Amino acid sequence: MTFSLVARCAETGMFGVAISSSSPAVAARCSFARAGVGAVASQNVTDPSLGPLALDLMEQGLSAAEAVAEIQRRGRFIEYRQVLAVDKSGGTAIHSGPNSLGIWTQAEGQDVASGGNLLANDGVCQAIVDGFAASTGHLGDRLIASMRAGLAAGGEAGPVHSAGMKIVDKVSWPVADLRCDWSEDCPIENIAMAWDIYKPQLDAYVQRALDPREAPSYGVPGDE
Repeated sequence: MTFSLVARCAETGMFGVAISSSSPAVAARCSFARAGVGAVASQNVTDPSLGPLALDLMEQGLSAAEAVAEIQRRGRFIEYRQVLAVDKSGGTAIHSGPNSLGIWTQAEGQDVASGGNLLANDGVCQAIVDGFAASTGHLGDRLIASMRAGLAAGGEAGPVHSAGMKIVDKVSWPVADLRCDWSEDCPIENIAMAWDIYKPQLDAYVQRALDPREAPSYGVPGDE
């Protein structure tokens, strides 16, 4: 029902999550990231509490592998869950319970991990990881490229209807948090279109929060 990736930009230290599903509003329940700490996706018969827990554990100094091992120990009904994590060193870890739905699989690389369930085939997650490794540029561009690679490899067994992309950087809030909660069209392409519009404005939104006196003009009537 879902395919996703968590990733770290080795150049900037940004973390990101991108996810898509046939279910509505998947990003609202399944994507988690914290600046300077890591990124987590909690999916497949989702327990959203596992995302913040994994981030808390990594913030306390655990690696992604150690945090996921602790999730396996503490989590309820863990045999139904998929949890992906990447840490501040680019280390990754994945838990996929044996009760994950349909064709499920996972793949990892430096700075990136992908997992999915109810997939069209068992090559989707490796295609996502390969897509991330082959991509360049802003982390957001790379997340979009990776999700497109997963979709091109077959994606979910049925149509996807929702998607999201979350990116964190040096501030306490997400610098990008784009969602398509339901669409009969391709939600990944809807997110890609939103990213094309949002990306040029991202730094300005951060600057306005930090110090509006130094921010670009707002482009509204009466603004000088």
